[in-house]
Amino acid sequence: MPSKAPNKPPRHAGGETAKAVLHPRNRHTGRYDFPALIAASPELADFVIVNPYGKQSIDFANPDAVKVFNRALLRQFYGIEHWDIPPGYLCPPVPGRADYLHGLADLLAEDNGGAIPRGAHVRALDVGTGANCIYPLIGQREYGWRFTGSDIDATALASARTLVAANGLDKAVELRLQAAPRQIFAGLVLPEDRFDVTLCNPPFHASQAEASSGSQRKWRNLGKLDPTRKLPALNFGGQAAELWCEGGEAAFIARLAEQSAAFTAQAYCYSTLVSKGANVAPLHKRLQRLGARRIRVVEMAQGQKRSRFVAWTFLSEAEQAGWRAQRWGERAC
Repeated sequence: MPSKAPNKPPRHAGGETAKAVLHPRNRHTGRYDFPALIAASPELADFVIVNPYGKQSIDFANPDAVKVFNRALLRQFYGIEHWDIPPGYLCPPVPGRADYLHGLADLLAEDNGGAIPRGAHVRALDVGTGANCIYPLIGQREYGWRFTGSDIDATALASARTLVAANGLDKAVELRLQAAPRQIFAGLVLPEDRFDVTLCNPPFHASQAEASSGSQRKWRNLGKLDPTRKLPALNFGGQAAELWCEGGEAAFIARLAEQSAAFTAQAYCYSTLVSKGANVAPLHKRLQRLGARRIRVVEMAQGQKRSRFVAWTFLSEAEQAGWRAQRWGERAC
């Protein structure tokens, strides 16, 4: 975690920020080359539409279209030849997931003379990896990191294991079941584990009804709510544990912060996505109370959607330097 980061909640000068853009290293900037995507993934042709601006796109209200589109993106941009999810499980937007990984890589680089630590000696823990296994797949392809993915859903982990095996990543991605749903790290993180970075896409909503309402509101904002057409109840699908928990995002990230404090020496950088801006300041205060040495808030954006992730460390400056020397050393590139 970079020493120049202020240990204060973020402030935004002048009201609105600049237009939303993806990370400079994100492979999904600009318009997609649909002929190239279709050439590599012919099944995508059945789902391509022309949007109101006269450009080729897909219907994001169609879960099948979103899944096939993701499969095509992962194949063309990351060399992931085999990708699928069970019906009803979360189908993530690939560009936004890639942005989170790039942002985390930047934080590590800022502490490493500007060089991103790459390779299998860098370990990442993905809390709630899901059936889609998206962070390990992209993170391993982009940076060569070795991932441990955890989940409380055995069906999701079975799907993730299938993806890992089908793409020949058994040595790069390990998957663990968290048998105690209220626990995040206890019973999962082993005494010998050391993670250079952890990441998490927490449940956003407090109930299924709230999740469905949020999806319908999104369709209305996009001008897609056609009374004659049946739309999916949930945007991008998702099982209960993927979308909601008691207390919603605020409660989950509070629990994540509290439980991370019991494993201060086993991660260089903890992090979580925070979709609701109002949840940042309470998390920041909680982390300060827990003794976090540095806290960073990194803003992200994809189209009209704005988000951010919060990252923190419990290690002292000396401990961070020792960690880097022992685990990264001259192997960073």
